[in-house]
Amino acid sequence: MKRIAGLLIFIVSFYACSDVKPPEPFGPLPSERQIAWHDMEYYMFVHFTVNTFTDKEWGYGDEKESVFNPSEIDCRQWARVAKDAGMKGIIITAKHHDGFCLWPSQFTEHSVKNSIWKDGKGDVLKELRLACDEYGLKLGVYLSPWDRNSSFYGTPEYLTYYRSQLKELLTKYGDVFEVWFDGANGGDGYYGGAREKRKIDNKTFYDWPNTHKIVRELQPSAVMFSDAGPDIRWVGNESGMGSLTNWSLLNKDEMYPGGDFAKILGEGHADGKYWVPAEVDVSIRPGWFYHQTQDSLVRTPENLMELYYSSVGRNSNLLLNVPPDRRGLLHENDVRSLLSFRELLNKEFETDLGQGKKVTATSIRGKGYEASNVNDSNPETYWATKDSQTTGDIIIDLGAETEVNRVLIQEYIKLGQRIEEFKVSAFAGGEWKPIIDGTTIGHKVIRRFPVIKASMIKITVSKSKACPVISNIEFYRAPGL
Repeated sequence: MKRIAGLLIFIVSFYACSDVKPPEPFGPLPSERQIAWHDMEYYMFVHFTVNTFTDKEWGYGDEKESVFNPSEIDCRQWARVAKDAGMKGIIITAKHHDGFCLWPSQFTEHSVKNSIWKDGKGDVLKELRLACDEYGLKLGVYLSPWDRNSSFYGTPEYLTYYRSQLKELLTKYGDVFEVWFDGANGGDGYYGGAREKRKIDNKTFYDWPNTHKIVRELQPSAVMFSDAGPDIRWVGNESGMGSLTNWSLLNKDEMYPGGDFAKILGEGHADGKYWVPAEVDVSIRPGWFYHQTQDSLVRTPENLMELYYSSVGRNSNLLLNVPPDRRGLLHENDVRSLLSFRELLNKEFETDLGQGKKVTATSIRGKGYEASNVNDSNPETYWATKDSQTTGDIIIDLGAETEVNRVLIQEYIKLGQRIEEFKVSAFAGGEWKPIIDGTTIGHKVIRRFPVIKASMIKITVSKSKACPVISNIEFYRAPGL
C-alpha cells in the first residue's frame, strides 16, 4: 500500500511540475469588443435617406422632409434577408451628409418627424431595432460628421449639436455593436439657408477624442470605425478588396478621419502600436443609395463570392451595402443575389476535410498545446511552439488521397498577430508539392488553389515575430477549379 501511495504522489507531483505555461502575449492585443467584432465577419450596410427619393448619392441638405415617404417600409424584411444571407448585423445610415435623421431627433427639424411618412410619427431606428432583435442580429449606426443642412456646421456650436444626436442614438435604441464615422466633411451645402461652401480642419475641428469618450461611456461594447479607428479602420478602398498582407495593427496617433491615408490602410503597419483591424465596405450596386436605373447592375452571387474571399478571406470583415428602394424594401434583384450567394457559400464550405484527422508538428510547446488543437473545433485551443522556436511545420494526415482546393487558417489573436510568412504544401504523387505562399494570417485567411489530390497537407510557418499560435486549420473541396 505504501508503494502504491508513493507512486500516486510521484505521478501527481510529476504532472504538477510539468505544467506548461502559455505563450506570453506579443505586441498589441485586441480588446473584448474587437474580438466580438472579428467573429461577426459579414454584416449589412443600409444606405437609406432622402437621397433614395431624390435619386442622389449625396444630398445637398435642402431637401424637403416631405420627400421621405416609403410606401411599404418593412425593417423586418431587411433583417430577415440579412439573417437568411448569413449576415450577423445591420449598420444603418441614421444620418448621411444631407443631415436628414431617420429618427425623430429633438435637435433638428430635418428628420422623419416632419415627413409625410406615418404622419411624422415614424422612427426607422426603432423599427430596425425591433427587427434586429427578432432575428438575432446586432445593430450599428452611421452618423455622418458632415451635415449639409445644419446652420451650425463649421462653428463651435456644431460639436454640441453633433454629440447631442450621437447621445440620442446611443441611449434610445439598445445595444449598438459599431459606430461608423465617415471621413467625408466640408464643402458646398445648404447650411440653414446660407448656401455656401464651408471648409473645416478635419484634423482638429471635431475634437474626436472627446467624441469617442461619449461612445465609450454610453456603449462600452461598441467598436468605432473611421479612416483611423480608433477600433476599426477603413481598408482604403470601396471596391471590396482587402490586402493579401494585412496587419491588424496601426500606428494611428497622427491619423484622423478624412485624412490622406488610403495607401497605408490596406496593409496596416507590421510594427503598429495599436490593434486596429480593417473593415471592407462595398455596395451590392454601383451606387450606395437605391437608383432604379441600377436594378440590372446588382452584383452576381459569383461576384459576391469574390468579395468574400478578398475581405473575410484576407483578415478583414465584410460590410456589404444593400440599399432599400423607394418602397422601403430591399429590391427583389438584390435579395435574389444575396440568397444565391449564401447557397454558394454553403457549398463552398460544406465539409471540413481535415476535421478530427491526425495532426503532427515538428515542434510543440508541450501538454495542452498539441498539434491536434488546430482541428478540434474549439477556437480557444491552439498549437504553439516553444518561445525559442518561431518556425515550424504542422501536418494534417487526410487518411487517403483526397481532392482539396481551399485552405482556411486562423491565429489565436488573443495573444497577438505574429505570423509574417507561411506556405502550404500537399503530399501528392509521393512528394511534397508547393500550393501557396502567404504572409500575414491574423483572425482568418482563406486561400483558393487548383484542385490537388493529396494524402497530407503541410502548413509551414517560415517567419514569425514570436512563437506561432494557430487555433484552426480547415480544408475543403469546393465546386469549381
